Amino acid sequence: MVSLETPVCEFDAPIINFSLADTDGKFWSPDTLKGDKGLLVMFICNHCPYVKAIRERIVRDTDELKQYGINSVAIMSNDPTEYPEDSPQMMAKVARDFNFSFPYLLDKTQEVAKAFGAVCTPDFFGYNSDLKLQYRGRLDESKKATADPNVKRDLFLAMQEVATTGKGPKEQIPSMGCSIKWLKT
Repeated sequence: MVSLETPVCEFDAPIINFSLADTDGKFWSPDTLKGDKGLLVMFICNHCPYVKAIRERIVRDTDELKQYGINSVAIMSNDPTEYPEDSPQMMAKVARDFNFSFPYLLDKTQEVAKAFGAVCTPDFFGYNSDLKLQYRGRLDESKKATADPNVKRDLFLAMQEVATTGKGPKEQIPSMGCSIKWLKT
């Protein structure tokens, strides 16, 4: 397992257009996903210890962000043939078990992850109402273990700021996680 950090936010970069299916076969795109105030795109997977440490917090924060007009989507781009825990069937199970209130999409070709420049799980991209990038940072201080419950909620506070001002904070701490498991060519 390789641990990586995300690059700094490229403010105002337009969202990458995509059309991916969820675990039920329904296709989603940024236009069908975005809320009135923006969209949070999360690259996650099932097997990564960094993601496992924050799944409950992701659910909490994405549920609360809906109140601010921010919708969310999770994309799984790992190679499920090498990592069976990331298979579509397991994606559906995790989404049910953790009560995901957002679509969980499969990026079979990994083209979407590559287009976004996603490097690890978790990797968060927060967009404003114009679908311009405003946040590329961590959820909170959690790493492979869940941080103390009272830590600063970096992602939530940043996206709350995006919802109210259209802009993300200038200071952002990179997300850290496992490398995306690329298809072997």
